[in-house]
Amino acid sequence: MTEETQAVDLALFGALGDLALRKLYVALYHLDREGLLADETRILGLARQDYEPDAFRARVRDALEHRVDASERTEESMVRFLERLDYAQVDFTTLEGYSRITDWRDGREVPMVIYLSVPASLYGDICKHLSGANCLDERSRVVVEKPIGYDLDTSIEINDAIGAVFDESSIYRIDHYLGKETVQNLLALRFANPLFGDQWNQSKISHVEITVAETVGIEGRWGYFDQAGQLRDMVQNHLMQLLCMIAMDPPSNLDSDSIRDEKVKVLKALRPIEGDMLDTDVVRGQYVSGSVNGKQVPGYLEEEDANTESRTETFVAFKTEVSNWRWAGVPFYLRTGKRMPQKLSQIVIHFRPQSHYIFDPDQRSLASNKLVIKLQPEEGISLQVLTKDSGLDKGMRLRQGPLNLDFHTAFPQARIPDAYERLLLEVMKGQQYLFVRRDEVEYAWRWVDTLIEGWEKRGVAPKRYPAGSWGPVSSIAMITKDGYSWYEDY
Repeated sequence: MTEETQAVDLALFGALGDLALRKLYVALYHLDREGLLADETRILGLARQDYEPDAFRARVRDALEHRVDASERTEESMVRFLERLDYAQVDFTTLEGYSRITDWRDGREVPMVIYLSVPASLYGDICKHLSGANCLDERSRVVVEKPIGYDLDTSIEINDAIGAVFDESSIYRIDHYLGKETVQNLLALRFANPLFGDQWNQSKISHVEITVAETVGIEGRWGYFDQAGQLRDMVQNHLMQLLCMIAMDPPSNLDSDSIRDEKVKVLKALRPIEGDMLDTDVVRGQYVSGSVNGKQVPGYLEEEDANTESRTETFVAFKTEVSNWRWAGVPFYLRTGKRMPQKLSQIVIHFRPQSHYIFDPDQRSLASNKLVIKLQPEEGISLQVLTKDSGLDKGMRLRQGPLNLDFHTAFPQARIPDAYERLLLEVMKGQQYLFVRRDEVEYAWRWVDTLIEGWEKRGVAPKRYPAGSWGPVSSIAMITKDGYSWYEDY
């Protein structure tokens, strides 16, 4: 994992799309600014629009000026980065035009990275035409974005199309949560510190909760989102990956397959939600009008271009277990939704209280430690511990307070890199440990498909919740019936 970044030719399909303009060029610019792009690395933007290269560079410059802080921009660094860029107009669905990629390469010997920032329905065509136009060699790599498919069958179909051209060792499936600094720190936290490593099991941990909350609605993505829903859009990839990072056993080493082998074991052991558990262990919700951050917002069925009969969920909460020796009997509570009160991604590990309690009986509910792992909006790790409250009149009253590792405070001179910076860097290094292997995708889809089939058989409609709330009341009841509360309710 310490290899130097090698020079590559990066061919970016979907070069004028939202992801490219909002995230990818910004990430590449920061890598260049920090000296992490090899001098010979070049970037070819590919899209269907008719652009001259200089006009394309101007479009990218505008995106950078809007999204990179002025303190991190100099004319010298901007010019150096923009000089790496070129552009070609290509119809992705026909072989004609792919020769422009070969012409751009012009016999260069560096590996080529293909980044597919396009709908997954185009992955097969693009891979086939890249091969047909002799654009590839044994060192070529392809990067694909989620979601890969709509269910297990379509996932297999898409992965088969990619795999017909690229070997699995050359396929980089992105889940950007895996590039976050805090998720990386999970490996160090768990496996480098006996303080946590020795406690990471069912005898010491009572339960785990994972929350990924968004304040936004569908942001004009009605056509995509209403077909997918929150379960497919967020749970099948982001939340499953976070669950795997929390629950996995220690890998034999830090190579990519050792880590991913352990994540697959978690997915295989994940208890499905079916039968009567569909009534007790999962909540499906859809937001109605309400207020978020003091602003009135419409309900899901009132959004622009909405299908007013839609039963698509914008919120999911569920309880599951990992059926193995490490986690037997430990409930995992996960939830994700749109139009929540705040933007928040966090994992909370609840440790079991001491078996013998000697302090104020009224404070017994405080008597457990919590490890809070924050992914956004700010990244950091906080351990909630109990100490004596200060003051002569307090006696042995307890107080709960944090031992904090706030990345912004602990490393005030360091800019926390965006997840895409790390992921792009690892692609250029040829390292796959932060990327999702095919069997991970398919085991996650099997679990999600079982839940969706159960909803369809029972005709489960989403429960309404007001925008600006934490979801349907039944999602609170789901965890409180077990004697627990979601973290923000403490």
